[in-house]
Amino acid sequence: METLQKAQQQPAPRVAVLNTLIVIAKAPVPGRVKTRLQSEFTPREAAALARASLVDTLGAIQAAPASRRVIALDGEPGPWLPSGFEVVAQRGGGLDERLAAAFDDTYDGTPMLLVGMDTPQLRPELLRFDWSGYDAVLGLTKDGGYWCIGLRAPDARALVGVPMSTDHTGRDQLHRLLSLGLRVRMLPTLRDMDTPQDAAYLAAEFPKLRVSRLYRRLEHAAHPGLLFDQALGGSTRVVATASDGRTVPSLSDVDRWSAPADDVDRLALSRCEGPVLDIGCGPGRIVTALAERGIPALGVDVSPRAVSLTTSRGAAALHRPVQDRLPGEGRWGSVVLMDGNIGIGGDPTEMLRRCAELVRPQGLVLVEVDPDDDLDDSSPIVLRTAGGRRSVPLPWARVGARALIRHARATNLHPTEDWRTPHRAFLTLRRTA
Repeated sequence: METLQKAQQQPAPRVAVLNTLIVIAKAPVPGRVKTRLQSEFTPREAAALARASLVDTLGAIQAAPASRRVIALDGEPGPWLPSGFEVVAQRGGGLDERLAAAFDDTYDGTPMLLVGMDTPQLRPELLRFDWSGYDAVLGLTKDGGYWCIGLRAPDARALVGVPMSTDHTGRDQLHRLLSLGLRVRMLPTLRDMDTPQDAAYLAAEFPKLRVSRLYRRLEHAAHPGLLFDQALGGSTRVVATASDGRTVPSLSDVDRWSAPADDVDRLALSRCEGPVLDIGCGPGRIVTALAERGIPALGVDVSPRAVSLTTSRGAAALHRPVQDRLPGEGRWGSVVLMDGNIGIGGDPTEMLRRCAELVRPQGLVLVEVDPDDDLDDSSPIVLRTAGGRRSVPLPWARVGARALIRHARATNLHPTEDWRTPHRAFLTLRRTA
């Protein structure tokens, strides 16, 4: 705090024109930019957000008073780069070296201000200040970094060796400038866009930005499979909500799916007759538990991540929708639908008919149903992430035991057992022909 106060105890600057403005940026190529956004967005979506942020930033730089505008670029220029910018290739190892090189390669004898591509809310008026009385300029970010740095002349000592991408980079950078005897002008603190939460904040607070408009389009357009995969990978938390806004616990308990089978799971599986087909196997706890009992089992799931996690446990799984042709049709001893997977596709009757096609005569279908016996809700669900992203509606159904028995009347499956624990409920059915 003392360091910051020392930097700010300078006379207020007079408004004047800057000489050189520099933007340091990466070309918005999928997989190379905004990787922290990929906890909730695909690499292509994250790159699109990075591009929109860069375009917003370049627009602000274009509108600011300056005699010269430069982009220090890692990658190749694209159609996103407006006219009037000189392009300088980044060089050096770490970011500290690349920042120092950008000042070196741009210097024409006049002061320089360098900004990043991550603060699209930057307005031209923030850049209208007078260098009189100052040797350096610094604008901090809320996450502990900084969004701009200015120098009257290149000086590698001001940058090289400052730890980058930490929660104290801004403080360390300010300390370095002051330790060199430089008089530092502080600009307002901004929030940069690194995480989905940052993007959501910018969209809410600065709705007219290009990046904000894109975020709003992407926010409600996520494919449910993408969010499930990201949840299974541990990069985000996902909650499923019904049409009434209530949480659907059976579709939100990723930690339980990823853990080994519990006592209730094992009790349910004791009913199974091999070989067993697990529909919507997720990360494979059920298939693994069956394999450990010596019961042949196969999991099927539409999530590549789920299939990968299942096979990494040493169990067998197939990446395929249950509606497609599956191995051993009509010969499975048991088909299991755990964790409310009877709801897949939104039509419990059709799912039961499909199960009847898969099991052999007198084969078993084990269904985990909703504890509310009379629940029969076929309205779509929506997945929501901690960062505020929502999926497109996912066809799903939630049914209790009595409702499922009603659906089974339209199939050749006959209910044989209804049993439950304090928090979970199950129904078993057998194929009659």
